[in-house]
Formats: sequence, C-alpha cells, structure tokens
Amino acid sequence: MAHRGWRTKTIDIVFERGEGGMNGDKHVATDALRRSLDRVCAEAMQAIDEGYSLILLSDRKMDRDHVAIPTLMAVGIVHHHLIRNSARTRLGILVETAEAREVHHHCLLIGYGADAVNPYLAFESLWDLRRRSTFPRSYSDGDLTTNYIGAVGKGILKVMSKMGVSTLQSYKGAQIFEAVGLNSEAVELCFTGTASRIEGIGLASITQEALRRHRIGFPRRHLPAHSMELPNPGHYQWRKHGEVHAIKPESIANLQFAARHNSRETFDRFAQLCDDESRQRCTLRGLFRIRSAEENDRTPVPLDEVEPSRDIVKRFCTGAMSLGALSPEAHETLAIAMNRIGGKSNTGEGGEDERRYQRDANGDLRRSAIKQVASARFGVTINYLTNASQIQIKMAQGAKPGEGGQLPGHKVDPYIASLRHSTPYVTLISPPPHHDIYSIEDLAQLIHDLKNANPEADVSVKLVAEMGVGVVAAGVAKAKADHILISGHDGGTGASPLTSIKHAGGPWELGLAETHQTLVLNDLRSRVRVEVDGGMRTGRDVVIGALLGAEEFGFSTMPLITLGCIMMRKCHLNTCPVGVATQDPVLREKFTGQPEHVINYLFMVAEQVREFMAERGFRKLKEIVGRTDLLDTDQAIEHWKARGLNLEPILMTAEKPHPGVNVTCSMRQEHGLEEALDKDLIETVKSALEDKTQIRLQMPIRNTNRTVGTMLSHEIAKRYGDTGLPPDTIWVRFDGSAGQSFASWLAGGVTFELVGDANDYIAKGLCGGTVIVYPPSASVEAGFVPEDNIVIGNVALYGATSGRTFFRGIAGERFAVRNSGAIAVVEGVGDHGCEYMTNGRVVVLGPTGRNFAAGMSGGVAYVYDPHRTFEMNCNKEMVSIEPVSDSTDVDELRQYVCWHEEYTGSTVARNIRESFEREVRKFCKVIPHEYKRVLAEQKAAQDGVASAPDRQREQSHVPLGQLRS
Repeated sequence: MAHRGWRTKTIDIVFERGEGGMNGDKHVATDALRRSLDRVCAEAMQAIDEGYSLILLSDRKMDRDHVAIPTLMAVGIVHHHLIRNSARTRLGILVETAEAREVHHHCLLIGYGADAVNPYLAFESLWDLRRRSTFPRSYSDGDLTTNYIGAVGKGILKVMSKMGVSTLQSYKGAQIFEAVGLNSEAVELCFTGTASRIEGIGLASITQEALRRHRIGFPRRHLPAHSMELPNPGHYQWRKHGEVHAIKPESIANLQFAARHNSRETFDRFAQLCDDESRQRCTLRGLFRIRSAEENDRTPVPLDEVEPSRDIVKRFCTGAMSLGALSPEAHETLAIAMNRIGGKSNTGEGGEDERRYQRDANGDLRRSAIKQVASARFGVTINYLTNASQIQIKMAQGAKPGEGGQLPGHKVDPYIASLRHSTPYVTLISPPPHHDIYSIEDLAQLIHDLKNANPEADVSVKLVAEMGVGVVAAGVAKAKADHILISGHDGGTGASPLTSIKHAGGPWELGLAETHQTLVLNDLRSRVRVEVDGGMRTGRDVVIGALLGAEEFGFSTMPLITLGCIMMRKCHLNTCPVGVATQDPVLREKFTGQPEHVINYLFMVAEQVREFMAERGFRKLKEIVGRTDLLDTDQAIEHWKARGLNLEPILMTAEKPHPGVNVTCSMRQEHGLEEALDKDLIETVKSALEDKTQIRLQMPIRNTNRTVGTMLSHEIAKRYGDTGLPPDTIWVRFDGSAGQSFASWLAGGVTFELVGDANDYIAKGLCGGTVIVYPPSASVEAGFVPEDNIVIGNVALYGATSGRTFFRGIAGERFAVRNSGAIAVVEGVGDHGCEYMTNGRVVVLGPTGRNFAAGMSGGVAYVYDPHRTFEMNCNKEMVSIEPVSDSTDVDELRQYVCWHEEYTGSTVARNIRESFEREVRKFCKVIPHEYKRVLAEQKAAQDGVASAPDRQREQSHVPLGQLRS
C-alpha cells in the first residue's frame, strides 16, 4: 500500500490459539497474547527504521488457529510504545478490524491513537444483507458503505461535541475515557494514564474472553448450517439467551401487577428478580452486602417505631422526562402522583403549561415541583420559575448523562411547540454544553439568577457520575447551590442514542461515594442536600444510596413501567404502543396509567426501606446517610470477570476535617438576596404591582448590582402569571454600568432603559419586558462611536421567549443563543450569533462574527451587509441566506429600524431609515430551511391547498384534555 508516496507496512494483530483457553492452561494463552503484543510493538518500531510512514494493524489473518488480539489493546499499546520511544509523530496508525461496528468502537480507537479505521466486517455484513434482499435493490454496496460511514461520522461528532472537543485532531489520542472494571496491569500496558478506580479484569480474563468469542466463530466440531447463526447477545434489548438485564419481561409483568393491584407479594417477587444473584452481574451495588444489626452491635427495632412511609416517600423524585418525550397524560399523571405524596416530579426541559399551576376540582395539582433549566432553556419563563419548589440546572444534559437531546420534528406538535416557544413540526436540538457557563463563577451567577427568579425555591445542579465529580460538586456547593443530583449511567430513556445507552457516564455508586467523601472532607456537606438517580428500582437500592451519602432518590423508568411502559425502546419514533412516549392522539388513547399506580409502587419501596432499617436497628433514614461502615463486600464473588474488583474506594468512610463536621444537610445557603437592588425597586413600585398604576423613575446602577429586575419580575409573575402588566407600566431609567444578568427574565409591562453599558447575560430569559441600552449623550459628543464599540457583554438574550431589546452599539459573543421569541436590534455581534435560535426576530445593523446561525432551527435574522462579507461568517448548515424582498419582510424590518432609532437615538438606524428603499437591498435574510418549509406549508393551508400530509398532521393533533377527562 502507498499513498502520497508514503509506504505502509501491515502488522498482523493475532495470537496463536494453541491449547490454552477454557479447557487448557490459561497461562499459556495469556503468555501468547502478551508475546504477540510485544511483537506488534517491535514491528512498529522496525517499520520506522525501514522507512515506512504508516502501519496497518490488521486482524484479517484471524483463522481457526489464530485469535484476534482485541483491537483497542493493539492500538493503545502501539500508540504508547511509540510515545515512550519519542517516535509517535514519525508513524501513522491505521486499523483494519472486524471488531469495530458501533460508534463507540470507533470513538475508542481514535481516542487511543488510531489515525484511520477500516471496519471491514461491518461493510461486508451490510453487503451480505443487500444480497439477501434485506435492503431495497436500489441500494448499491457503495451506497451502504457511504451511509454507514456518514452515520459513524455523525456519531463521532456528537460524542466530540458533548465532550467539548472541536476537532478530530484534538480528540485523537486524548483518552477522555474512564475504565470501569479493568485492572492496573492492563491499563498501564495498553491505556497508560486512563483512570480505573476499582480495578477489575486483567490480561488473563481478556484472553479468556477473546478465546470464547473465537470458539463461537470457529467451533471444533462441524455444525449443520441452520445452527451456524451467531447468537444475539441482547446488548440493547432483552434476549432469552443473551446477557443479563436488570429488568426483563417477567420483572415488568410483576411490577405492573403489583402497582395496579397494590400487591406487596407480587412486588416482593419483582424486587427479588432485581436483587437476586443475576443483579450481581448488572450493578456494582449488587456486589455489596448490608451488614446485620448484630455485626454492628445494634439491636433490631420494631417496625412501628421506624420512620413512616409517608415521610420516606417525600424524599423520592421522578426523573427529568420532558413533555414531548412523554405524552401529556403520562407527564401529568407523574406530577399528580408525586404531589399527592409530597415528593417531586420533574418537568424535564420542555416547559410546562400554565394551566397546570391551578388545582383540579378534586384538589389534585398537575404542577411539577422541579423545574428544569436545561442548556437550551426550552420554555423557561419567569412564571415557570415562580411556580417551582426546586429549580434544577441540568449540567448532565439530555437523555443520557452528558448527552445532548433532540426532539424530532414529527413529535413537535402545536401544543409542544407552544410550550417550547418554537415552530410546530420543526426539530428541536438541545446542545450538550451550556452556552452561559464556562467556569464555576458562571455557574455561581446562574444559581444567583435563579434564586432571584424565585427566592422560595431551592436551586439544584445535576451532575454526571464520572471521575472528578467530587471536585465539581465541591465547587457547586461553594457556588451556593442548595441541592446536588448525581446521575448514573444506567438512567436515560429509550430515545437515547445506542452509543449512549452503554457508554455515557459512570455508575452512580462511584460518583455518589466520591461526591459525599469530597464534600465531607471540605466541610461542605452540611450546606447541600444530595440526591442520586439512575436505575433505582427497589428499597435495597434506596438503602445503599443512603449509605453512600444520598438523602433523596430519583426514579424514572420504574414509575413509567407502573404506568404501562413495556420498554419497547421506540420512544424517539412517536410509536409507543401504550401511549407513554408519544404525541400521536390515537396511541395516547391507549394510555391506562393512574397516579395510584405510581403511588403504590413508591410506598412499597418505602416499606422495604423501613424493613431494612428495622432489621438493622435504625429508626430514621437520616441516621444511615453516609454510613458506609454498614456495607461490606466479604461475600464470595462468583463471576469470573468480577473477582478482580476492588470496591474499597466506594466504601471508604468520609474523612472529617474536624469532629464537628456534619455528614448530612443541616444549614441553608446564604444567597445574599437581602442586599439586592430589587428590594428597593419592589418597594418603590408597590402601587404598580398592586393596582397597575404607571410609574416612571430614575436611579443609578453599578456593576456590582447583579440580576436587577428579576426579583421584581418574580413578584409580577406571582400576581399576574405569564400575562404580566400592561405595556410600560413600570419604566425605569438606570444610569451607569449594569452588572451581570441585568433584566434577566424581565416580565411583561416592565421597560428598563439603561444609559451606559451592561455586562454579560443581559436580558437572559427575557419574557415580555423591553430593554433599551445606549451610551450617554456626553460620551457620544466626546467622540465615542457607539456602532464601533461594545455596549453589552456576552450571551445576551440567552433563552429569551418574548419581549423587545434595542442596543445602540455592539454585543459580545453568543448573542441571542436559543432566542425563542424576542425581538432584538443591535449594531454588531461577536461570534456564534443566533446560535440554536428557535423563534423570534434579530436585526443586526453591523458586522457579525463567525459561525452565525449555527444550529438555528426557527425565527428570522436580518443582517445589514453593505460590503457583502456576511456569507463567509454564516454557518449555512441549517439556514439559507436570501435578499429581503418580500413586502411583509420589508415592512417588518422597517418597523424594527424605526423603533431602534426612536428608543436609542441611533445614527445608524436613522441613516438606514432615511434611505430605506436603497439600504434594504443591502440586508440579507437568514432563515432556517425547516422553518421556511413549515411556514410555506402553513401559508398553503391558509390558502386552502394543504397537502395530504399537512391535512393528516393537522388532524392528528388533539388538544390536551379531549382525549381523557
């Protein structure tokens, strides 16, 4: 092989099968693997001496007598061997392997140093399926190969995105992984530097596993053709002869019967299935043993002396599953159930219908107590935040921890779109990174903002159970969060990408233990409550979670199963056959879940918890929080792959810096709201709040005045909801420099006029208010040119849902990220303007930075581009650039320019207005492709020429409440 004059040497990554293996000497096979790894490294170094530029690590020589070396081991050991010999830059590593099939396989190979991967067996399997007529005859082998490569490429980009890596060059060899269940010897040999906290299997076990796979492919005796088909391992869906799953069909049947008939006997069968010996092969907590009372010098107590179930269930929450992912019926049933028992349901990131804030005739409340603030800020208004008991910042993003979510367009019906302030049937992307959080200081600011938005609510931060989460949690506690959630890898929904179901996040046992230990060591545990979620099923799970340091517990999948979910894993297709995860009105009619089903299940879990405590001599759940001394691992671990695990890091007793340190939450955070400027502002405008009297006032402002206007908006929302006050009821002119988050979530009826400049996050979450910023006339007279200078900071209008803003001057980066309905006029923006925008209008009367409109799926931006340089700065993946020619667009743009001149005295706006017929030709219109298509369909429908799919779509939407009483 040769490319560009580069010579390539092929190195076989196989070892001799010999007589080792399950029925022979295991050491012989292990030694054969080790010798082959040494040979591969030696041949790689020899290739450099022979003048080769590339090596191809190939397992094609695998046959009956030769076993393939695990490809990742071969890549890792060669990569590190070259690094140790200062030769990595002299040799490229190509991989030719039958092992790589899934996105995660490719991510690992590249992450540990591969420059290119040829998954030849995946290609050949696709071609074979075509020959068997599994695919349409119109597909060629080349089409299948191209589609596979494209799919893997998108998957790799998604993984890079959620890890915050921009280029493949940065991802390659970065090793941004944690190993779970791999011992230090194997890590040091092939994956040097990778974290592996609980040890696990080594070369001997890896060799045995390779031999087992090889034996399936090359059986020693001849088998008939019908029995040569490879077994389905059941990695993603339960299979009778596949790998063990924590939840199987029998478990689902038992749980649903128990919940619907309140049968403790059937629930115990369900719990036994979850907690029996098979559980030891599914979770780390399955390997723990809870010590008896006698072993801890305690005496069992009568069950009636133990904390009642009605108090324990108040510590339970349901997970962040949004309306859109779930049907309205399922979402509201969860909320009703949790409100009845005093627990908390979670909105997810999809917003919430205002009508749910009022009680039903029977006293039920459909409001979710936990309001989530995701990185995308879908539907986050001041009224949404005001109607919360807890506000959750979702750092662990999406359907799996760390994963960006996405709601397909066919699930975004008009009702869902109205809640998310977007356009019906336009796909909604939830970006993995927070666009307003780049440091712990930024997180502290967001916590402060949310506390201003609802001083009565606790602020929670959801984190991923991963290596280092303890340090992050300590920072979160110092940033004044009231609550921390540690989310494990086995949570998430059936809508998760396959690469995330298995490979996103880590076991919550590791993350929770590290978090609790770190918080206690730094005397921070007393400031925050800690919750854990991810695969919670039984009372035993709750007890172990408490023993490792949690005070609250999240349940997601099990409550959905009690409501009818049968784990079809079709959540993303809108075809859920039991009406749990669909917006299709026909399928929603099949929903049969009731709040009582969830309540019955959670009370039976709580009863199990009480029995565990009674048997071990404890009366209050609080007494066992952090008591890792009650856990042991001295039982014999039977499974051959689990024997090398070292669970001591999980079971370490948290070290106290001094004896007085509390290991549970015992104090409130000090948020400093008493000193807020809003306190004076609210008192001054009291008459406007009470009887809508118009008030105008003027006051100075300094950059130490943060989040001005948000607490005022909270008071308005408490009285008037999303409606707010009549326009311009409260008009405040501020003079000076505004601090962070000026006018965040500013409510309707409030106008803030700032004569000066503002820091980052101005008008974040704007929901109806008006914000005007311009420099003092004295500075303009002194030669300050507003259109050439920055007047507001970064991340302005982040997640705004309605309202108007006018900025005379240039804005920083990420202007109008996730704008969902506000009107904004500005005289220039930095990089990433209008990113992930879903609705609203933005007018830029000046230059833009790069990557404008990335991920923009709705709304329109008008950009003044007299020098025709804008196109090179626009990310056109999802948008098109058009002239402003339609009369409606022209009139709309003219109106915004006139408003801008009127409010700010802008000379740029005046010059454009005075020659508008000529200047309008210098504007371009940025509009998303999908948004444009939907607008065209809506116009056609209005004209009476709706297409068949459009008519079907309209008929498919049934307003909430018409399906079920």
